[in-house]
Order: sequence, then structure tokens, then C-alpha cells
Amino acid sequence: MAATFGSGAMTNSIGEMDDADLFFVLGSNTTEQHPLVAARIIQAVQRGARLIVADPRKTQIASLAHVHLRHAVGSDVALVNGLMNIILQNGWEDRAFINGRTENFQALESVVSEYDEERVLSITGLSKKSIVEAAALYAQSPKAMIVYAMGITQHVAGTDNVKSLANLAMVTGHVGRPSSGVNPLRGQNNVQGACDMGALPSVFSGYQAVSDPEAIRCFEEEWAVKGLSPHPGLTATEMVEAIDNGQLKALYVIGENPVVSDPDSQHVYRALKKLELLVVQDIFMSETAELADVILPAASFAEKTGTYTNTERRVQLSRQAIDPLPGVLPDWRIICEVGSRAGYPMHYEDIEEVAAEIARTTPSYAGISYDRLRDSWGIQWPCPDNGHPGTMYLHKEKFAKGRGTFMPAVFVPPEEPPDAEFPYILTTGRVGAHYHTGTISKRTLVLNREVPYPYLEINPEDAKRLRVRTGMKVAVESRRGEISLPVQVTEKVPKGVVFGSFHFNEANVNRLIPRHLDPVSKIPELKHCAVNIRRL
Repeated sequence: MAATFGSGAMTNSIGEMDDADLFFVLGSNTTEQHPLVAARIIQAVQRGARLIVADPRKTQIASLAHVHLRHAVGSDVALVNGLMNIILQNGWEDRAFINGRTENFQALESVVSEYDEERVLSITGLSKKSIVEAAALYAQSPKAMIVYAMGITQHVAGTDNVKSLANLAMVTGHVGRPSSGVNPLRGQNNVQGACDMGALPSVFSGYQAVSDPEAIRCFEEEWAVKGLSPHPGLTATEMVEAIDNGQLKALYVIGENPVVSDPDSQHVYRALKKLELLVVQDIFMSETAELADVILPAASFAEKTGTYTNTERRVQLSRQAIDPLPGVLPDWRIICEVGSRAGYPMHYEDIEEVAAEIARTTPSYAGISYDRLRDSWGIQWPCPDNGHPGTMYLHKEKFAKGRGTFMPAVFVPPEEPPDAEFPYILTTGRVGAHYHTGTISKRTLVLNREVPYPYLEINPEDAKRLRVRTGMKVAVESRRGEISLPVQVTEKVPKGVVFGSFHFNEANVNRLIPRHLDPVSKIPELKHCAVNIRRL
């Protein structure tokens, strides 16, 4: 989206969902993973909005859809190109928007023309009726919102998937208007804020490129340093490979649990054991923290004041409610102590002083201060000055980069297709009762009662072939290892596809997942893995 629109953020606001005429949800188990957003969608549907869901699994939100596109795992680019082909063939595109606000449309037309009905149906496994109906509904709705999550991004073609969705929105003019746009739902509560603050290897805060001389000058002046590197660093997945290769000797992990969450997790475990120094800063003892040389105990959300930036770009103030335990500090104070003792003094009187620095150095946050946040429900960036109310939706009159750029994508199949030795496709995700690697949720008795152990969803036809039924244990094997867990026989997954969650390290499906990465984002292909299953 940064390449096509000039910004990778959610283009609309959650409140705008109340007025949308259509939702196109892709790769998102919305009711279980973003329930407040899902509630808005469901309420809008009850008032008459239409709902299209593209997901190989029949999730709860898919069961509510007017059209459920149950396409093959990893065939998203072919699906979206096919939708655009139908839209262009029928003249449903928005020519005024295309001509007035975009560029490179002819290149898109050329690529999309190759995705005719026969080709798309053979790749996706869909019916002609469903794909034509979805194309007509999306293109002809006055206000249509695309909503997607990690089921779109966690593929080797994840970047192409997102570019394709941006292309679809521009072809139909469904962007830059209220209740119309492309809206990624972030996987954790401050992912947007972390990225905004430069927790990416190629940017400073506010997505200012580390290679930009003006940005370098600004931060060198603010931080009173010289020689900031103009070269991007490593992504999280690249760091693990660098450790394994002996290029990275020390790692500082804050609030993450890569031993459980990363692909080929046994490889991650072995790599972290090679480190000369592993520092983990967290609120609970995680599987990664157990390997650490130094553990820095951090305050929980209730024990500190600070801001979170949620999925709709809304910066919200969170106030301290209880005193932290003895010896526990908020993250920013720990980081300042580490920096100071490492030779770079970092002295702030309080968290508001940090926020003031953010406003000085980050144009999109320039008008956001604690004084304003105390009297509001939050402010959505971009907010360029103290008198600005914040921005409800992006790209109103022009895109962040000027003209939107069509970036056509060609379908690339997943790196590891099923074969005779590994005939099933394993796809992974979360379940409603648990959160991420379970570091917090598995300490909650009620949630553990709801889902006390991991399980593997399997289609009834596959279960019959394997002679297993719900509750029986199976071994699931990939080219990287093997786990055993009970099955849950269900129509939620199509024939040939199985689903498992990564909340439980005792039977962690991420041990099976390959280290294939999207070449641009370096996100691993967590949603597609060839496996074999045998009854135990």
C-alpha cells in the first residue's frame, strides 16, 4: 500500500463501517480476532450492507457472508486479478477516477487480461457464479470497504496480495472517500504504533526513510549524534538467519516470543542458543525468556501511562491504574537506562517529554500532545499541527504520493505445494480464546477452560480416509519436523486442508512451517505448508 497509495495504513476509520454498503473481507477471521470491528460489520449487514468473504476456511464471519469465496490457499493474486478482469470486461470500472487520480493503468490492464475465467477458476477452484457475483457486488456498491488481515500478508506473495487489493480499490474508485477504502487489521494492539515509531529496519518514525538526508539531519540534530547509518537494518526473520550464520552476536527482544511465533521454530531455538548475549524484556516468563542471559521485567499496560496507536491510526492515551511490582519499570525507562549505561545518555523527565520529541520529529504526529489526548477519545494521524482535528480517512483529494500507482501482480504459487509424500496443506492462525503465543492468555483459567489444548481441524472426508474421529490423536509431519495433537473433524476446512493454531508450544504448528519469505516484506509463509498426517 505504501508503494501504491503512499501510505500503508488503514485508509478509513472503524466508525465509517456503519455507513458502508459492502464489505469485502479477505484473510481475516474477524469475529474471533477483531471482535469489535466484526460487530460493526455484522450490524451494518443487519441494516442491509452486503458481505463478501474470501477465506478457504468457513469461519464465523464467512458463515454470515452473502458470497463466500472459498478459494485455494495461496491463490489470492489470481482471485483479485480475476475480479478485476470481470469488472473491466463488463465496464464496471471508474474511468473518471482512473484517469484523474492514478497512473500505470495500461500495465494493469495488460496483466489482468491474462486472468480470464478459465484460468482463474482452475487456480482458485471457485465457481464462475460466485466470482462474477462478487465482482458485480463490489464494483457496483456505492461505498465498499476492503478489510484484510494476516491471511493475506503471510505468504511469499503477501506484498503482491496487498498491491492487488489496492489495484482493485483504484479500478473501482473505492478509495479516498468515506466508508470506501483498503483497511488492514493489525494483529496486535499496538502494531500500528510500533511501525509509526520506526520499529521497521528501513525507516525512522513517521515512515521517514533512513536513507533520506533530510531525515538523517533532523534526527542527528534531535539526538545530538553524528553518522546515523543510511542503510536499512535486518527484519526479524533476517535476524534469525544472521544469528545462525554467525553474523549477529547479541539480540534484545522486547515483548515478543519468537521461539513460538516464528516459522521453523526449532531452527529459531537453535539459533538463539548460539547468541553470545540474549536480553529479553517482558512481563511474563516466555519460552524465549527462558533462553535469555538477562531478563528485564517490564510493567504491564495497567502499571504505566503511555499511548497506543490502534489499527485505524488513532493515538489513544492509556493511564496508569495500579503501582508496578517492586523492581519493575515501564519499557521507556528500561530502554533509557540501557542506552545511558551503554554510553548514550537518554534523559527524559517523564513520558510526556518523549511524546514531545515524537511530535517534533514526526510530521504525522506533530499536532498530537498529551494535553489534547487527555480531553479526547484519541486523535487519528496525520495530525500536522495543534489546531488539526485528525484525519478520519486518507487520500481524500489526492493520494499520499500524489497519484495512485497501479502495480500489477502475477500469480506465483506457494513455495511448497502438496505432493505424494506430503499431500495435505496446513494453514495456521489463532482461535478466539487465546492470544498470539499464549504468554498472557494461557495464564487465564477461564480461557484455558475454553480451549485447554491445541487441536487440528480436518475435513470429514480426510478424516474418513485416515480413519480418525474428533479427539483421536494424529501425527502431523512436514519437511522440518513432526508434532502430535488431537483432531477436530469439521466442515470449516475444505478437503485437503488442515488448520492448527500456534498458541501452544507443546504442539506448535510453527515447528512445521518453512522459512520461505516474501521477497519484499520478508514476512514468512505461515499460511501454507505441505504436510503428511497419520493416525496414532
